[in-house]
Amino acid sequence: MKIIIDGMGGDNAPAEIVKGAVDASKLTDHEICIIGKSELIESELEKCNYDTDKITVADAREVIEMTDAPVKAVRTKKNSSMVKGLEMIKNGEGDLFISAGNTGALLAGGLFVLGRIQGIDRPALASIYPVLGGGASLLVDAGANSECKPDNLLEFGIMGSIYMDKVIGRHDPKVGLVNLGVEENKGSMLTKASYDLLEKSKVNFIGNIEAREVPEGVCDVIVCDGFVGNVIIKLTEGLAWHILKLLKKKFTEGAKALLGAALLKDKFKDLKTEFDYSEYGGAPILGVKGPVVKMHGASEANAVKNTIIKAIPFAEENVVEIIQNSVLDIEEIIISEQE
Repeated sequence: MKIIIDGMGGDNAPAEIVKGAVDASKLTDHEICIIGKSELIESELEKCNYDTDKITVADAREVIEMTDAPVKAVRTKKNSSMVKGLEMIKNGEGDLFISAGNTGALLAGGLFVLGRIQGIDRPALASIYPVLGGGASLLVDAGANSECKPDNLLEFGIMGSIYMDKVIGRHDPKVGLVNLGVEENKGSMLTKASYDLLEKSKVNFIGNIEAREVPEGVCDVIVCDGFVGNVIIKLTEGLAWHILKLLKKKFTEGAKALLGAALLKDKFKDLKTEFDYSEYGGAPILGVKGPVVKMHGASEANAVKNTIIKAIPFAEENVVEIIQNSVLDIEEIIISEQE
């Protein structure tokens, strides 16, 4: 298998991308191809000890910046590392594409270059959500679609369930719908209609879940529209780091506090790791015709390494093909609802 990684995407490219790719190459036998300005990538590779049979470089002369308008960038920067990387997947020159670059451009590129899986109305961004006590859930959608129809939330539930089963290894994953109450009749027209569709589907639907239950890991797949999902992700991320900063401050005020901090040092390190995005890999884009994974824009080498290793089953387990084969189930549910 050949993994294509965008060497120019993200805040720390290409240095941290290259370091992470080299670290990952030591943990897998698959080839990793870093695409971007070859002279910059090769300059970083010269600083590393790596197997030249497992790390290759593909040249791309343009870069899609974080500030670029997504659709315009994909259409005009044809020689960018992101667009050329996606084209390699389309042309069978690679099996998995990973980028820490412009999220909107990666979503647009996935649609324009690879295309949607036939029968999927809205591809979605699926984000790993760390839960209290260890482990993680999958939140779909994390920001690709701010306005959705009930059919879309049904698609998110089915695609997320397949990903959790085949990639994360969570068999028969529990699927929950984010709502303002657990009762079936609660919520907006969108959530009520989505509840009915999910209940008729083959996923292990447990019903509505409230936001306060999400961090507890009440379900394996968290279903919501992209507006709600993005708010949940960013609120959780911000709150976690503010709490850690507050604890650090409290445990460094005075001699007694410092002594307590020294005794609890390992516990604090474990807590920080539990909420560190770099430990969980990237966010797959579900619903396009190829395995595409989005890394955090601020990804450093550890996040890059983990994303590569944890994304491998996305391609190996033929998740895209399985989603394609599940489209008929989605259509049957929608048709029966309309009759």
